[in-house]
Amino acid sequence: MSGLLAKARELAPTIAARAAEGEAARRLPADLAAMLAKAGFMRLLLPCDYGGEELSPPDMVAVLEALGEADGATGWCAMIASTTAINAAYLPDDQARAIWTTPEVITGGVFAPRGTARVEGGQVRVSGRWPWGSGSANCDWLLGGVLVLGDDGKPRLTVAGRPDTRMAWFPASDVTLIDTWHTLGMRGTGSGDLAVDGVLVPLERTVSLIEDRPRIERPLYLFPAFGLLALGIAGVTLGIARGAIGDLMELAGAKVQVGARKPVAHKAGTQSALAEAEAALRAARAFLFDEAGRAWAHARAAGELTLTDRAGLRLAATHAVRTAARVVRTMHDLAGGTSVYADSPLERRFRDVHVATQHIMVAPGTWEQAGRALLGLEGDYGTL
Repeated sequence: MSGLLAKARELAPTIAARAAEGEAARRLPADLAAMLAKAGFMRLLLPCDYGGEELSPPDMVAVLEALGEADGATGWCAMIASTTAINAAYLPDDQARAIWTTPEVITGGVFAPRGTARVEGGQVRVSGRWPWGSGSANCDWLLGGVLVLGDDGKPRLTVAGRPDTRMAWFPASDVTLIDTWHTLGMRGTGSGDLAVDGVLVPLERTVSLIEDRPRIERPLYLFPAFGLLALGIAGVTLGIARGAIGDLMELAGAKVQVGARKPVAHKAGTQSALAEAEAALRAARAFLFDEAGRAWAHARAAGELTLTDRAGLRLAATHAVRTAARVVRTMHDLAGGTSVYADSPLERRFRDVHVATQHIMVAPGTWEQAGRALLGLEGDYGTL
């Protein structure tokens, strides 16, 4: 067991006890975020050069799973901070050191290129607005994806002929946070909109995770950033599902339904449905860890990941998220009317997991992309 995994399990009761507080405030409590950052949970994938943990993908998934079991929103914020920190492997060393100055630094942002950037000498002038800025209220630095425009106002093209999309980094003081996060679930992530208007950013403080090669050439950074993001989402949702099974087992031993003489645990339907859900969750988890472990071994041995490796990661991640959602739905159903009340942890887990399923990195479209790669068909696999 890694030190961080043991620490996550140790802190689980504290995190779980703060879940309702985060949900009510619609953001992760600032002191909890600071505590998690100091402990290392916000820099799971940050290069060790800058005080990061630089965990292997399987270890990263296991830690996020433990956090997600305690509270999905907390796990999600740690996942976003950690995956945005991958950028440090691509940025010039001086820029990375300017951002990750201390272990307490928290980063976040949105990869989607919803902003625009116009080149002005050695800088770019950025304007844009990005939804889903998870954990942004607690961040010291934020990034936003941008489409780089040429002098003619049209998208600039890369050498590969694709529109030049990059990510620009801003100190939090340059970003306006807009409270749009009134949602079904994951309320504690505070994933409102981010906006900047004409902010100048040094060109060297922008990166493309598709066109650029990582400056740090170690096995972790051979993994596609979007694949690691999908694995992180899967880890959080596996934790939510594991927590839901635990909630149902605790409830089933005590709840006696109207007209019954014994607790819900004694019903044959409860027993078989719980067993099937447990099997499905274990199988999805095993598939995810198998693919992540195999790809990690390949990266360390061969110094590269193949398209088949990348497709396998996304296939396993999407499968894990979809399976986790089904497991949580089953636990919610088995709990009966109890699970509809706001003070039921199953009610929150049900809502949280169904927000996670909507993320584009694990949306149904990833089945098609992974299937195309498995069939050996040509295509643009830049985000796989």
